[in-house]
Amino acid sequence: MQIRVVSSREEIFTLNPNERIVHLAFRPSNKDIFGLVETCPKIEVVQLPKSYMATISKSIEMFLQMQRVKLLEGDVWGHRKDINEYYAIPSSAIEKIKEMKIEGKTAEEIKKKISRERKLNPEMITYILNKEISA
Repeated sequence: MQIRVVSSREEIFTLNPNERIVHLAFRPSNKDIFGLVETCPKIEVVQLPKSYMATISKSIEMFLQMQRVKLLEGDVWGHRKDINEYYAIPSSAIEKIKEMKIEGKTAEEIKKKISRERKLNPEMITYILNKEISA
């Protein structure tokens, strides 16, 4: 599973229309979010750093909800955009999530363990649980 890291508003309009998960590494305006959804009609998740989440307007939250796009808080730990524009969630982390689910662990137990071990935020783990496990 890959997260497309976008570091500037100019980059939004150059994205592949098939992007599904995007991390915005800048403080987006309403216009930036509208542009992102327009450029990437298949988008499922917009991830923002914690410090930027507080600045997102309620109207944008409602817009994303209506578009069935999840707004998640989180970071892409240790990612270097100059090397790769995608942050890859390790397949080992996804396998560990699946394994724990099969073992009968609760979502809370899985989120706590994986977020501590793999530095993934709990909301992204919930998304993976719902997306990967049901697929």
